[in-house]
Amino acid sequence: MTPSPAPALHVRGVLLPEAEHRDLWVRDGVVTFESVPDAVSVGTGWILPGLVDLHCHVGLAAGGAVPDDVAEQQALTDRDIGVLLVRDAGSPADTRWIDDRDDLPRIVRAGRHIARTKRYLRNFGWEIEPDELVAYVEQEARSGDGWVKLVGDWIDRDKGDLSPCWPRWALDAAIERAHELGARVTAHVFGEDALPDLLGAGIDGIEHGTGLSPDLVALMASRGVSLVPTLVNIANFPKFAAQGEAKFPGYAEHMRSLHARRYSNVRDAYDAGVPVFAGTDAGGQLPHGLLAREVLEFVSAGIPAEAAVAAASWKARSYLLGGSGLLDEGTPADLCLYADDPRVTPTTLLDPVRIILRGRVVR
Repeated sequence: MTPSPAPALHVRGVLLPEAEHRDLWVRDGVVTFESVPDAVSVGTGWILPGLVDLHCHVGLAAGGAVPDDVAEQQALTDRDIGVLLVRDAGSPADTRWIDDRDDLPRIVRAGRHIARTKRYLRNFGWEIEPDELVAYVEQEARSGDGWVKLVGDWIDRDKGDLSPCWPRWALDAAIERAHELGARVTAHVFGEDALPDLLGAGIDGIEHGTGLSPDLVALMASRGVSLVPTLVNIANFPKFAAQGEAKFPGYAEHMRSLHARRYSNVRDAYDAGVPVFAGTDAGGQLPHGLLAREVLEFVSAGIPAEAAVAAASWKARSYLLGGSGLLDEGTPADLCLYADDPRVTPTTLLDPVRIILRGRVVR
């Protein structure tokens, strides 16, 4: 059955980030600033381009892939906090069916994690050896939506601490091949040692990045390499340390050290001009719906509130999809309405007044 056309909508308020008092209409799923007769008024307030979670895992839980009904609830939980666009940073689940649902967030996929054999969470990713990396990057570049996700480091049980997963020669060949196929590459990295080779090989993004040093931050800034720190996940490092301390005391101490400098690490990257974006790492170990709390973590780290909101809204949309990321004439009507200015009161992101996705009111 073909869904009935969505009614024309009208919202009024302060359009962000321009901070202009505007009337905005929604017709045929897109934004217009031309008055639409008989449009249904659905609210007033501060109008923000829909939120973006740049590190999310729809279809994934602690044991691996989940059934479609669980993935649906994950997507709805994110949507109901205002996340209308997701970069799924690795999942073993086939979630293409979500693309046919007008009421669920848009998803840009990175395919499945590519990890070293027995060096990642069970049932999450492909577990391979370095001589297979190019072939698997080709596979995931073709099956994803323009992104590939590597596991850059993980605990090495022989060493008792975090250790790089890939030699430089494998990274050079794999990232070059991904770029030839038009895909960008990002990598999970907790520690310090994997970062020089990943950045040297031309990677496009770093996830977590808790081991960054000033020289590597400067290199990322000069090359426009993004950082998605997932601070709501890094908050769990002390727990991870406690879980591993009996067998791996060096690892436990290392994780506590990385946790202790998490805020200064993110603030230094932002101050240096690294493109820093909000992502939660929801799925796997964390629940969904935490994006607003990640923005608050950015503010706790010392990033100005407006920049923190931008990192979860229009700048993230521009980074992921191109264009301005703003609510311009003719752009898709994905937006959130708030009672207060989130650039001044970022806690207002926790309670959107209205959410419009693909031109329809979903909350």
